Amino acid sequence: MKTAPHILVIDDEPQILRALRTILTEKHFHVTTASRGEEGLALAAANPPDIVILDLGLPDLDGTRVCARLREWTQIPIIVLSVRDGEMDKVAALDHGADDYLTKPFGIEELLARVRVALRHAAQTRAEKATVIRVGDLVIDLANHFVTRGGEQVKLTATEFKLLAYLAANTGRVLTHQSILTRVWGEAEANHVEYLRVFMRQLRKKLEPEPDRPQILVTEPGIGYRFLGDL
Repeated sequence: MKTAPHILVIDDEPQILRALRTILTEKHFHVTTASRGEEGLALAAANPPDIVILDLGLPDLDGTRVCARLREWTQIPIIVLSVRDGEMDKVAALDHGADDYLTKPFGIEELLARVRVALRHAAQTRAEKATVIRVGDLVIDLANHFVTRGGEQVKLTATEFKLLAYLAANTGRVLTHQSILTRVWGEAEANHVEYLRVFMRQLRKKLEPEPDRPQILVTEPGIGYRFLGDL
């Protein structure tokens, strides 16, 4: 019998904990809750969850610190929920290891969609890494550096492919400007966001049916980009 995915919710607001426990349990998840950062870290170590949903404003530890400590030993997806909506707060959480970020108040359907994406990405990470990624009629063959759309080959430069491969390999995850630039261009270019914008425009022209209204290579304003698969 298939085991229900285990979600650990770390939040100091009792009403949020109650609501998420009720909603996620109804959706057939196993839910554990904690109201403090240290408590959440202890629960995660004792019974590792499949996903952590984390508030940043905890009474004992800042959520970014919880992210960093989790990342010392696990790659389980971390979805941050927070009233902090500033770009720097989001970037800090993502740079400390969070996979996604939703601002309170949030829509439950959007949260559930993010959870589904995170579970699929985690399953792929645990298994052998997928070498072929498909989104609609777009096919990305990571091993052979080959991309097609609607069955037709899409010609990409080496840098365009490297950028696309990094985004696609992290489907659903928000990647910050700095993390993308460091991975694709190197640490010396980590602050040159203009490079990234130019190459993202080029990729969208080649891959998106409507480049000005991207559905796959999505901008997270002020933060970075996300490669969207099927939710």
